[in-house]
Amino acid sequence: MSYILLIIGFLILIKGADVFVVGSSSIAKTLKVPTLIIGLTIVAFGTSAPEAAVSITAALKGSNDMAIANVVGSNIFNFLCVLGVVAIINPIKVQKSTIIKEFPFAVLATIVLSILSHDIKFQGYTQNALTRADGLMLLTLFGIFMYYLVEMAITSKEEMEIDQADESIPMSKSILMSIFGIIGIIVGGQFVVDSASNIALAWGMSENLVGLTIVSIGTSLPEFVTSIVAARKGESDIAIGNVVGSNLFNILFVLGISSFISNIQVHSIVFVDMMIMIIITILTYIFAGTKQRINKKEGILLVIMYILYMTFIIIRK
Repeated sequence: MSYILLIIGFLILIKGADVFVVGSSSIAKTLKVPTLIIGLTIVAFGTSAPEAAVSITAALKGSNDMAIANVVGSNIFNFLCVLGVVAIINPIKVQKSTIIKEFPFAVLATIVLSILSHDIKFQGYTQNALTRADGLMLLTLFGIFMYYLVEMAITSKEEMEIDQADESIPMSKSILMSIFGIIGIIVGGQFVVDSASNIALAWGMSENLVGLTIVSIGTSLPEFVTSIVAARKGESDIAIGNVVGSNLFNILFVLGISSFISNIQVHSIVFVDMMIMIIITILTYIFAGTKQRINKKEGILLVIMYILYMTFIIIRK
């Protein structure tokens, strides 16, 4: 029964995220918000809504390992698998602004998360945890990132062309779609956390392993689908903006809210995955900064690295 609920939960999560993105994007376009900002905010945050639902639900239920492993696993999946597959389909062109501002901010966020988690090493505490104060710091950084996006929207003189076909959705319908999408995401998130926890216990697996594999991949499917569709349409900015924006949202907002709700104890094994996440973020940044593109060979390398990482954590347990 747990397996059926897990699949149902994932389906509700993905459909809820899809409906939420469509509805929210329609609202933004009706209000004449530049599509560049839509890609960095609504699309990125909407596709990260499943991660938010799972991690916040896990925090409320005291499943701390699931809360943090889901975010770390999702971010690794996004950079290695999502960008890797997208680059294989169609080499990703990266804007200069993304290389100068957004990618460095993503690297900073991963490093800050690691530092805040090392309470024993840096603050002399008896255990490592993301506390309410750490959550406030992450949310503050999230506020700074949002301020940057708003400022960019106001000062930008180059607004991307808005697809008139998308504006055919009435505002009332768009609002309803957004509301039902959020409800679906919350319900799906509860199903995933409960069923994944039961499966972990039945198989003798740790919540950390389940969060890094089954849950993180499942909650990252919206990013995966959205980015592949964008790549097929030649919208590489949306593809990479979706991934970078989603990863920032996962660390700063999702873990910020989760740790503010309930202290998240961080076990030593998670630091290995955090270090891998930092290395992968920097490596992807280097790939993107080289001739402002991620080519097919680099995409293949990223996918191979994800396969090796999955093998590593399964063997490690």
